[in-house]
Amino acid sequence: MKEIKSILQLYNSLKASGEKCAIAQVVRVEESSYRREGARMLVFESGVFEGGISGGCLEGDALQRSQIAILKQQPSIVTYDTSKENEIGVGLGCNGVIDVLISPISENSTTLEMLQKCVSDRGEHIIATVTALNKEIDAIPLGRSFYYDKDSASLEDCQHDGLRNFLQDKIRDVLEKKKSKTYHFEEEGVNASVFIELIPPQFHLAIYGDNYDVYPMLEMANLMDWDVSLVGNVQKLKKEKLQSVKNIYLKDGEARPEIDHRTAIILMAHDYKTDYANLQQLIKTPSPYIASLGPRKRFDKMIGEFKANGVEFSNEELHRIYAPCGLEIGANTPEEIAMSLFSEILGVFSGKAGGMLREKSGPIHERN
Repeated sequence: MKEIKSILQLYNSLKASGEKCAIAQVVRVEESSYRREGARMLVFESGVFEGGISGGCLEGDALQRSQIAILKQQPSIVTYDTSKENEIGVGLGCNGVIDVLISPISENSTTLEMLQKCVSDRGEHIIATVTALNKEIDAIPLGRSFYYDKDSASLEDCQHDGLRNFLQDKIRDVLEKKKSKTYHFEEEGVNASVFIELIPPQFHLAIYGDNYDVYPMLEMANLMDWDVSLVGNVQKLKKEKLQSVKNIYLKDGEARPEIDHRTAIILMAHDYKTDYANLQQLIKTPSPYIASLGPRKRFDKMIGEFKANGVEFSNEELHRIYAPCGLEIGANTPEEIAMSLFSEILGVFSGKAGGMLREKSGPIHERN
């Protein structure tokens, strides 16, 4: 989401100049690659760009090809095979094959409008893009993207009945599995590949605490471009440190953050009664990650007190509570603890247990 925001920011800052631009997007990856499907870069004809499609080895060539696409006003697919010595990008050593779709942005293009929709709310968004086509068809040209409206369960502006019905069925599968995927459509001589991209909501971090150790948490969240909500006594905190906080709630106020399945919660009031009361309320939310700072003894005492008061958490609820919290990396300082917590949060959201990649068998990323 941070990359999409950066792309939109650059586009909005330069669109008044009338300068033409194109978007290069990774739409297929085989084996290893620094970036995965969905990675984008926006390129202006002057060479100014934002975003990225690799670790830096492919951007120069993609920039030049984007400038050509802008000049010709024609989309194209470029395949980079980084496993071959004579290919651009071999210096990265990824040993993968990457398809990049380069699409010029015309006056009639709605691609950037679709991306704007994706950053405008915290819902899940779907964009379906034609990435291969055996022959030119007005209704589905190469590089054409369609936005999926979840309220009406339909693809906006998709005029090809067969493709629309096919994609709407596949989109339900993508939404269920929470994973982008390329599908292949065949009908009456038309063969098309379509990348159905799931763009999830931005991560949200809800911090319940007001001591100095929240500062590294806020800085890390700002770096990651996560939405942040802070609940506490803000009079104890430095105002300049709170500039990146989207929502601030008073500790004793009635208003509270909106918690969804992309929200990570950290209880760090350093006050047993406050953390106890907050946990009792927050366990009822759909958050998959609720961290409680402190040693295991503190949490065990809390669970014992809950039971004594007639409150017993289910196995599912206990599974969502991380206490002690964070990955075991030897963290001691507030900054190191923040790193440990954010690493664990990313692992939980991605369904990974953490650990050293050198000890993992097989590829780093799962194959589609």
